[in-house]
Order: sequence, then C-alpha cells, then structure tokens
Amino acid sequence: MSPNAQDIRKSIEQNWKEYLSRYGNLFSSDSISGSSPPSVFVGSYGYPKVGVGPMVPPIHGDTSLLDLPEKWSGKTLEDIVNFRLKLVRGVQNVSVAHPQGRYIESLQELAMSSNTPDSDIVFEKHTSPITTIDGESAPFGPIGEVKTAKFSGMSTNQTIEKTYYDKDLKAEDAVVSLYESGIEISKIQKCFSIGMFGKERKLVPTRWSITATDDIISKSLVAEILDYQTIDSYQVFTHEHLGNIFSVFLFPHRWIFEMEEAWYTEKGEIGFGADAEDANGIDHYPSIAGAYFAAKLGVAEHLKRKQRQAGVLVLREIRPEYAVPVGVWQVREAIRAAMSKIPVLAETIDDGLSLACKHMSISKSEWLTKGTTLKMLKQKSIADYF
Repeated sequence: MSPNAQDIRKSIEQNWKEYLSRYGNLFSSDSISGSSPPSVFVGSYGYPKVGVGPMVPPIHGDTSLLDLPEKWSGKTLEDIVNFRLKLVRGVQNVSVAHPQGRYIESLQELAMSSNTPDSDIVFEKHTSPITTIDGESAPFGPIGEVKTAKFSGMSTNQTIEKTYYDKDLKAEDAVVSLYESGIEISKIQKCFSIGMFGKERKLVPTRWSITATDDIISKSLVAEILDYQTIDSYQVFTHEHLGNIFSVFLFPHRWIFEMEEAWYTEKGEIGFGADAEDANGIDHYPSIAGAYFAAKLGVAEHLKRKQRQAGVLVLREIRPEYAVPVGVWQVREAIRAAMSKIPVLAETIDDGLSLACKHMSISKSEWLTKGTTLKMLKQKSIADYF
C-alpha cells in the first residue's frame, strides 16, 4: 500500500474513533432519533429472508447529503466514508417474496419522501458498532434490530407515488419512466429495492438493485442510440477522483462497449478484468460486476444527448489510494463527469489509445494484452468501422 493510501486509512480510522467518542451513546443505547436522508437498505445475507430497514443518523435537519451520491462530486474519500459512518442501519428480517405489512409500507413511504423525515427508531437491543463495505453499495455504520420505527413530516414525491400505485406497470418500465422524469438514480434504486415496482412485487437486496437499475436504464438508452448515426472522429475523455483514473475512448463504429479495469494487488502485481458487448448486449454477468453497467450508463447518456452512436472503450485504473471501496455509484458519476468535458481529439486509432493511457501508470502495451476491443482496433482499418 502506498504512503498516501496508508494516510487515508489512518485518517478514516481516526475519524471513526472521534465519531465513536462523540456519539458513543449510540452503541450503549437501544434507540436513535434523527432525520433520515431519506434512506432504506435491504441486505442480502440469509436470502430469501433478509434484513430490511431504514438508515438514520443522530442528526436532525437536512441530512440528504449523507445518502445522495449525485451530490458527492469533489468530495474526498474521507468525506464520503464519514458521511456514511453516521448512518445507523436498522433491520428486521423479512421474506423478499412478501413485502407487506405496516413496517414495509412505512419504509416505502420513506423511500418516496422528497425531504428528510424525522425518524425515531427503537432497537431490540444495543446497536453493534459494525461497518459494512461490500464494494457495490456505499458503506454505513452501526446496525441494530428494529423493535419500532416511526417517521413523521414526510413529503411524498408525487411522480414516484404515481408509479408506485400503478400496479400494471412493469418494474423495468417504472425505472425508465422515473429516470426520464428526472428522478435521481440513487432514489430510483431505493424504491426498486424496497419492492415498489412491478406487477409481482418483491424486495431486492440493495447491492443487486443498484446494478439492476443501472442495467435497465442503460439498456433503454442504448436501444435509442442504435438508431443514430456513428460519430466521425476519435474522442478521448478522462477524469480522476477518489484514487481512480478513468479514460473513455469513443471511435467511429456501430455500438460496441468494453470496459477494462486494472488494479494493484497487495503484492504490487497488476490485476485485470474486462467485459464487452455489441448491439445484442452482454450475454453473461460481468466479471467486473456493477461497475460495468454504471460506466455503460454514463457513456450512453452522453451519446443520447449527442444523438450519435459509437464504439466505446472505458479504461479504469484503480490506484492504491482508493483505500476504501465506496460503491459503484462513483464509477457512474466519474464517467458522467468525464463525458461532460470537452474531449481531446485524435487523428488515428493508435493516437487515441495513447491519449487514453497517457495519465495512467498502466502502459498501453499492458492494456492491449487484455480484453478484445483494443486488439480489434489495432487489427482493423478505418473502412471496417462502417
């Protein structure tokens, strides 16, 4: 681990100790009172009977920033982790196939809320000072088994409420409809997770619902993109944040998409992962998991705005400074940030690949040995792209 990564971990550990000192009563108390961002979480352990509940900080007021990744651009890794450590997660074990009863209804109302409702949670016993980091969803703080949960002062988002009461609307159509209405993806994901969409409704573990939401929306966008003309230039977009370096290379071609990731192991070796698709979509679950769909969504949004289609290669270098994984939202938001910039134009395929790798410690030759798109680009001539 690099010195910088060690410093980050030490800083996070120190902040956690300070948080424990400030809010130590949380871990010897059987209750919490605060304003939920609003936030709900559905676990995956024990599936199909899983822990379901709200996430609440010991803070009253506008706490929305604690669970709104769309607003975390420019925040440091320490900032984000410490946002999340303030969230105490309540759980009750519920069957995913039967999301019914007053408890689930109250969580669905919470998920629909457009403000940060006052929340009073009583636990069966003392909360446990456990932090959970799974790489897909953002981490959170202590966990407690919910005895009672009361929420007040909720203001319901009317667009989400209308979708919720439409029992004939397919879950996929509900997700796309809300996205097109301007609802944040993180908000849609929570509603999807707590069983608010579709004809046969069920709970979906949060880590799965994040990927499913990105997948559904990106598929919808690509279906439109396929009707557009291809771009006529080589374009490179880059963005760095939270110890990750991203490069997006767009080139004249019918829609194909590949994402490659590289990271450093504890022994200092380089690990690689890659997945790809054409206009028919991907035929397997990506080896790089939710990051694939998150990146695909960010690029597809850009191409829809431009009303063009393209071949796409996304390179992600995960630096040792990315000391604590905070969820695949950061991939989606990083790609969105990259695509909002003015691209660097290249004259040739090789120049484009060089530009894409320019700011990375992984060399172009190393990237070329992985995946399929880079090899194809090196082998084909411009006439093959149309």
